[in-house]
Amino acid sequence: MTQILAATEKDGKEPPLQKKSKVEDLMQKWGIPLAAVAGLLLFFMPTPAGLTLEAQKAIAIFTASLILWITTPIPIYLTSIMAILLLPLTGAVKDQEIAFGTLGFDVIWLMVAAFILTSAMMKSNLGRRFALWMVTSFGQTPKRTLLVLIIINFVLAFFVPSTTARATLMVPICLILLEVYKAMPGKSNLGKVMMLQGVQADAIATSGVMTATSGNIIAVGFINEQAGGHIGYMDWLLASMPTAIITMALTFFIGLKLFSFKGESNFQDAMGMLKDELKKLGSFSLNEKKALVIFVCTVILWATGDYQKDWFGFAISTEQTAVLAALFCLLPRIGVLTWKEANIKWELMIFAAGAYAVGNALDKSKGAEWIIKKVVSFLGLEQMNHVLVYVVVVFLSMYSHLIFTSKTVRVTILIPAFIALAKSLGMDPVPLALAAAMTMTYTITLPPHSKVNTIYFGTGYFSVLDQVKYAIVTCFIGASVISLSIFTWFKILGL
Repeated sequence: MTQILAATEKDGKEPPLQKKSKVEDLMQKWGIPLAAVAGLLLFFMPTPAGLTLEAQKAIAIFTASLILWITTPIPIYLTSIMAILLLPLTGAVKDQEIAFGTLGFDVIWLMVAAFILTSAMMKSNLGRRFALWMVTSFGQTPKRTLLVLIIINFVLAFFVPSTTARATLMVPICLILLEVYKAMPGKSNLGKVMMLQGVQADAIATSGVMTATSGNIIAVGFINEQAGGHIGYMDWLLASMPTAIITMALTFFIGLKLFSFKGESNFQDAMGMLKDELKKLGSFSLNEKKALVIFVCTVILWATGDYQKDWFGFAISTEQTAVLAALFCLLPRIGVLTWKEANIKWELMIFAAGAYAVGNALDKSKGAEWIIKKVVSFLGLEQMNHVLVYVVVVFLSMYSHLIFTSKTVRVTILIPAFIALAKSLGMDPVPLALAAAMTMTYTITLPPHSKVNTIYFGTGYFSVLDQVKYAIVTCFIGASVISLSIFTWFKILGL
């Protein structure tokens, strides 16, 4: 493969190193002072009414950590370590297990399993074979390859009812494709946009299918029980899928502009050699067959997760399935690799642990809920006209993931609140709550905002700032499209 990769560029040069902009240099220079000032001001200011002292401290640590993660004056895992230490030391959490116990979270095990599965796909050549087949059959250009990956994400949303499971399936494929395109982590804009669009396609596709995540189903339960709605699978699909497709199409082209990779590779000249390389792989090897069996069984378990309880009397969770697959990959004679061959990025584990520790402290202290209430009160929703209420609620719901790190928590707190708001204003609560529910999967701005983000971020192809930059634009477009659909498409559907 190295010969093929070398042939992808006639001059044999690697993609040019992306120089940091003046803004990025300034952010790195002032990141620590800005984080310190913001954190200390929030920490020592008089405690506002309705906010506990623990919540105030959690908000201060969360804000300072967020600034450091975005500006990256120090490695992100060091910020996480400091946050984990500060939470119990300052009294932001009463039980240090809330901070130190996050390294045992199921998401950490899921990440470990994802890295093992990726390593197995790469060592066995199964991932390379599939990637070469995809590129030579459908993705003759990088843009077409990106489009194929988005389509796969949308198709998987119908069959695999777990965002994290779909990410674990897609990341190995993306890594192999980027190896084919000779895209270097941290250097390649193609790598950035492929991974970032993977994050966004996963989230946006999930918003279009009711069963694609449990959060959607919970939201429908609130809408039908508390708002008197009759939303079913097809109602959600017809209402949300068009907005999802439009949003993804718009953000696809914006991503190509934000992270232009023109001239990054000379892939077309290597297409013939890549086809030859696919032929050289010959028939499936024993290791490929083993990896394929493990991979297919994993997909089946993920896809049938909602039905296993009825079929067998027990169910295997997404995380359990991933760890089980990792176990089979490592088992002597049955598996395809050893522990030393598993490329597990432990620095990402530490980063994720710190991120979840800060998020949990903010949630358990009711700090996040207090912030949302203050925002609603500040905006004066009760005095706005109904059209403006629709728009503000959609945007508020969209960007609420900046505070809440759990889709389920957001749904549980916000959807009933929006239903009550609509009733108090004499509005129909069903379209308002449905539109708000459609934004709940857009947890795409920062790595710790979802397991999917963390898995993709672990590849090293994009920075926190890259994700923030692209996600803010995507969330704005998504909220705008959903807001417009309330007054157009929802009316046609009779909602």
